Amino acid sequence: MLSQPLAERMRPKTLDDYIGQKHLVGEGAVLRRMIEAGRIPSFILWGPPGVGKTTLAQIISNKLEAPFYTLSAISSGVKDVREVIEKAKSNRFFNTVSPILFIDEIHRFSKSQQDSLLNAVERGIVTLIGATTENPSFEVIRPLLSRSQVYVLQSLGKEDLLELLHKAVSEDIILKEKNIKLTETDALLRYSGGDARKLLNILELVVAAEEADEIEITDEKVVERLQENPAAYDKGGEMHYDIISAFIKSIRGSDPDAAIYWLARMVEGGEDPEFIARRLVISAAEDIGLANPNALLLANACFDALRKIGWPEGRIILAETTLYLATSPKSNSAYMAIDDAIAYVRESGNLPVPLHLRNAPTKLMKELDYGKEYKYAHSYEGNFVKQDFLPPEALQMRFWKGQDNPAEARLTEHMRKLWGERY
Repeated sequence: MLSQPLAERMRPKTLDDYIGQKHLVGEGAVLRRMIEAGRIPSFILWGPPGVGKTTLAQIISNKLEAPFYTLSAISSGVKDVREVIEKAKSNRFFNTVSPILFIDEIHRFSKSQQDSLLNAVERGIVTLIGATTENPSFEVIRPLLSRSQVYVLQSLGKEDLLELLHKAVSEDIILKEKNIKLTETDALLRYSGGDARKLLNILELVVAAEEADEIEITDEKVVERLQENPAAYDKGGEMHYDIISAFIKSIRGSDPDAAIYWLARMVEGGEDPEFIARRLVISAAEDIGLANPNALLLANACFDALRKIGWPEGRIILAETTLYLATSPKSNSAYMAIDDAIAYVRESGNLPVPLHLRNAPTKLMKELDYGKEYKYAHSYEGNFVKQDFLPPEALQMRFWKGQDNPAEARLTEHMRKLWGERY
């Protein structure tokens, strides 16, 4: 045990020791209630690295006293899946809890691998617990997703991380002997990024460099140690989120050199090409938007072409799209408009649709004035006529605001010609 990393030594064994995710496993929370009742459905845990997905699966297995099988999507094939299912069948007894099959990085499972799970999950031969850092709706086949709950795990907050730090220095079998004083913690928290494993890796790195009987942790000391050994806190590719963040921010900041550098880092590091392509599609809509609508078309074409061409030539397609997005004019007006509209909907509730905008497929609806006084735009000069399209309570709201770029300037000018002072 002493040779284990700190993060492994600190892995909790019970829900009471588990830090974070109170919305799922806190007192009275949905997942905790099911665990305590002794019955859980198949589900997928979706969240960033180091937030306790694997740990939670192990705790559930221990609590339910169920056989526990683990597969890694990176190293397991269809044959491995079938072998585990056969073992689970032999370990399943009448009126007992189904064996648990935990699949780490389930987003890397191919369609055929996921298909091979369906029957066993559907018949209750195994209870599937999948862990993923990617949106399951993109990566998990629809039939499997429909048979599983999805629970979202969140990055650990400051209080959670501080609790973990104090627990480590006071309870870990090695650290508690070293008289560690946490004088400053800002750097530890900042570099961890809400990742418990990364936090403990950094702490272990800093402590290992000290020879004194009494160790004082300061921000300066943490930064110094990380500069000396930047790879030490990236075990298992935990910089995945940091690099994709730098990549997207470089595109947003219109720096093609930086964007292509971070792309190269991901290509060389073995990042999933489709993961990169999806982020390019999102960036095209969120950051370029109406300033250059062709960006979304190119990003979507990039995604399709990458699937057709494959690797390594796919890197060229990613590079072309990255440079196009980075050098395009930027606008987040669509992103802001939908967020503002959603916020208003949540605040105002379900306002009724004005009668003139309602469909009237039946005689009764027509008699109730559904669709009455609606003006068909194409029947008017210029294919436009002024009328109200919002509920009366929302008529003064403005959600889309054209930004300062040539494409949206033209759109705004067109809207002003139609609607006058409204735009």
